Amino acid sequence: MPKSGESKKSEVVEKKQKTLEKNQKIDVEKNKKSEKKAKPKEIKNEKSSKAEPPKEVQKENGNINKESKEKKKVEKIANEKKKMLESDSKEKSVKSIEKKTKKAPFLEDSLEEEKQERELESQKKDWDFLINAKKSIEKRQKKIALKKEFQTLEVVVLVFLTCFISLIVGGLIGIKFKEKNTVIGDIEIAGEEIQDFLKDYNYLIENYYGDIDKKELLNTAFKSMVDSLGDSYSGALDESTSNNFDIELKGDYEGLGIEIINDSEKNILIYGIIPNSPASKADIKIGDKLLMVNGTDLSGMSTTDFIKNVVKGSGATEFVIALERDGIKKEITLKKEAITLESVSSTTYYENGKRIAYIKVSIFAENTYSQFKNTLSKLESEGFESLIIDLRDNSGGHLSTVKNMISLFLDSSHVIYQTEDKKGKEKVYSSGKITKNYPIVIVGNSMSASASEVMIGALTEEYGAILIGNQSFGKGTVQELHSLTNGDEYKFTTKKWLTPKGNWVHNNGIKPNVEVTLSKDYYENPIQENDNQLRTAINYLAGVQYK
Repeated sequence: MPKSGESKKSEVVEKKQKTLEKNQKIDVEKNKKSEKKAKPKEIKNEKSSKAEPPKEVQKENGNINKESKEKKKVEKIANEKKKMLESDSKEKSVKSIEKKTKKAPFLEDSLEEEKQERELESQKKDWDFLINAKKSIEKRQKKIALKKEFQTLEVVVLVFLTCFISLIVGGLIGIKFKEKNTVIGDIEIAGEEIQDFLKDYNYLIENYYGDIDKKELLNTAFKSMVDSLGDSYSGALDESTSNNFDIELKGDYEGLGIEIINDSEKNILIYGIIPNSPASKADIKIGDKLLMVNGTDLSGMSTTDFIKNVVKGSGATEFVIALERDGIKKEITLKKEAITLESVSSTTYYENGKRIAYIKVSIFAENTYSQFKNTLSKLESEGFESLIIDLRDNSGGHLSTVKNMISLFLDSSHVIYQTEDKKGKEKVYSSGKITKNYPIVIVGNSMSASASEVMIGALTEEYGAILIGNQSFGKGTVQELHSLTNGDEYKFTTKKWLTPKGNWVHNNGIKPNVEVTLSKDYYENPIQENDNQLRTAINYLAGVQYK
């Protein structure tokens, strides 16, 4: 094997050292010979009498010592390198072992990355599809603009669909996928269905031999779509129904204060007059037949057309109404006014020496809570021993309204209802500060539904109230109301609600603690004395046995 640099250098140093030692011996012998010839000098200090080598020898000795130190230094460096090499070898061995022990997790991470890459590739294909769908619709819009074959409603629908797909594409880009995402598949199907719908719609428009009312066609298509959900509480609302629905839930509006229906002969009859309205102050009675309004003949007109074309469409604020009562025709003039619907009424009963407060709630409108709160405060300030809440024929209303009303009786430790949707269940607690301590009886019947049942469930399960009357309707779902771009409205179910204890009343209702069926006498003569359900509630609180 060839010698290393360190070995060669060591040999050179040893060779030089031997040469110097040889030369030193020769010089010493020369000095001894010269001393024999010359007389020795007196030296004061014996310690300094030792002969010193010549300067050349001293220099050589210094070089020898220097080279000896260098030799030791080189050897020391060589030993340190050897130790380092041994240490490196051990570290590599340890790392090799660690690498082997971590091999399995590394393979799992690699497989997971490959899986994510495949999923991202699949997602990209879905995005490409949606982008192509968007481009296809935009191309169709340009074609529509060029041909000018479609009306505004069609363009609005197409623009809506384009925006819808754009939102989906934008949303998908921001989604972080951890597992196989089935939602993408649903969106792809929806995109194909939209394309199929537009294709069939355009084919029908272009090839039907006669004229087509495109607005009615689209409205009918959308109504069919909502109706196909198979939910009796989801559906489109016509203008008349929508108008009445909005008025009842809002609790106030601007109008005349009359409620109308069509009879079998398509006559428009008055079947209700709202208190504190223009109609209530005029000579109008239930059963009057409307003949003409502001010169417009109402013969054969539907209530929907009357509201749309005569009341709203005319833009008038004053109406000259020709009506007929018992064969006598007369004419009156009414002006529109702001009308507040009173959904809460009250009184106080005295029975067996006890003061019993009574509150009737007809609907849970936006303004019902304030009316109920004010009425309850007034009655409490006057003083009573117990309370009756009458919810008969109350079909429901706003969930937020009934929540606030229940919170007047229960503190925040009480659950007042639960909701359940696709995401799961959620408990809703009272926002009240105190829990009342007086007895409460609720009077209900088979038409007490939805929000009425929320109140019944909360007060019977959490407060200890008693329900008297008939089993409630059994509506345990919640709906949302939305408007289309053309002004039409539709509602659909978004969740179901449960009682505080988790009972779902849907199609079952809530059974009364004391069942009482309203007597036939009340239907024939609806006066308080014939209201056996209310009398049972009063006597129950008064401690009197009702016969």
